[in-house]
Amino acid sequence: MVAPSVPDRAPRVLGVDEFAFRKGCTYGTVLVDVEAGRVVDVLPDRTSETFAAWLQSHPGAEIICRDRASAYTKAVKEAAPHALEVADRWHLLQNLSAAVEKTCHQHRDCLRKRAEEETVTEVPEVAPMLLPPAELPRTQIIERTRHRYKDIHRLLEKRWTISVIARRLNLDRKTVRRFRDTGLDELLASACERHPNGVLEPFKAYPNTRFTAAQGQVSGTRLFLEIQARGYRGSHQVVRKHLAALRAGTAAPVRADIPSPRKITSWIMRPRETLTESQDERLLQVRLAWPDITRACDLARACADLVRHQRGYLLLEWIRQAEQDAPKPMKGFAGFLRQDLDAVTAGLTLRWSCGVVEGHVNRVKTLQRAMYGRASFELLRARILTQP
Repeated sequence: MVAPSVPDRAPRVLGVDEFAFRKGCTYGTVLVDVEAGRVVDVLPDRTSETFAAWLQSHPGAEIICRDRASAYTKAVKEAAPHALEVADRWHLLQNLSAAVEKTCHQHRDCLRKRAEEETVTEVPEVAPMLLPPAELPRTQIIERTRHRYKDIHRLLEKRWTISVIARRLNLDRKTVRRFRDTGLDELLASACERHPNGVLEPFKAYPNTRFTAAQGQVSGTRLFLEIQARGYRGSHQVVRKHLAALRAGTAAPVRADIPSPRKITSWIMRPRETLTESQDERLLQVRLAWPDITRACDLARACADLVRHQRGYLLLEWIRQAEQDAPKPMKGFAGFLRQDLDAVTAGLTLRWSCGVVEGHVNRVKTLQRAMYGRASFELLRARILTQP
C-alpha cells in the first residue's frame, strides 16, 4: 500500500496529538488538518525535535491545537513562533477534575470521621470489649501497592529520573509520578476502595456491636439468623469468617457510608441541573464537612463554566482567586494555567479544539487492533493517511 503524498505546506489550522504504539513505552504523533478533518502526516515518535523538524519543513500553520503536552509547546516555540497555540478545552476539564479529586482524597478521613459521628447505632448498655486495632487486608492489590511504592522510592533516592524508573519497572510515567507525589496511606486507601464492599458490608455494624456487647461469646449461627432477619441474603460462611476475623483482631472497621472521592468529583464537575435531588443533598453534606472541599467545588464550577461558555476574558481573574485561598491541588492547577496562559485563553476564546484530532486517534487505535500490532510503522502510516 502506498500512502498519499504529504503536502509541502502545513494546513492553516493544525491539530497535533500522540497515540501509543505500546502504551507506556512507545508513542507516535498524528497531525490533522482541523478545518478539513483529515490526517496530513504521522510521525514515528512524540519528541519535540521530530515535531519541530516537521514544522520547519512544512511552514504555513497559523493555529496549532494541542493538549497540555509540553513537548509540542517547545516545538511550536522553536519552529513556528508566530503560530497561535490553542489548548484543548476537554483536556482542561480533565486536569481540573484531577485537581478536585486530589483535594477530596486529602480530606477523605475528615469526611469519614464526620459521617461516623453522625451515624446512630443501637449499642446495648454493656461495657464493650476493646478490639485489637484492625489491619489492612493482605490482598494482592494491597501488597502490590506496598512493593511498588517501595521500589519507586528506592530508585528515586538514587536520583533516577521518572522515565528511567518507568522503563525499569515497566510502568507508565504518570503512575511513577503519582507514587512519587502521593503518600503511602492515601495509595493504600485508594487500593482498598477498588474492591466492592461485599454482601455483608451493609450489615457489619450489627454483628460488631453484638460481638463487643457479648465480650466475644456469641454464636456464628445465631448471628447469621439475626442479620438474616434484618435483610441479609449472603451465606452462613461469610458471617463465620467475619466473626473469626473479629476474634483474631484482623477485621476491617465498619466504614461509614460516604461517597468516594471520584464520585464526589463527578458531582462537582457535572452541571448542577443534571444532579438528582439525592446527589445534590449528599454533595451538600460533603461541602458542610470540610471548607476546602467547598472552596474547591466553587472554584471548579466557576472554571467549568468558563470552559463550557468560552469566557476566556475571565480566566486571569479566576487564576488570581485560586492562587489566593484555594486548596493546594487547585493552586497547582491554577499555576499550571498561568504557565500556559496564552494557549489556554485562546482555547477558551476561539472555536478550535482537538475534538477532530481525538477522533482520528480513535481511528488509529482501530487500525492497530485490526493489524494485531504486527505491521511496521510505514504500513501503519500508509493506512492512517489513506482516507476511508
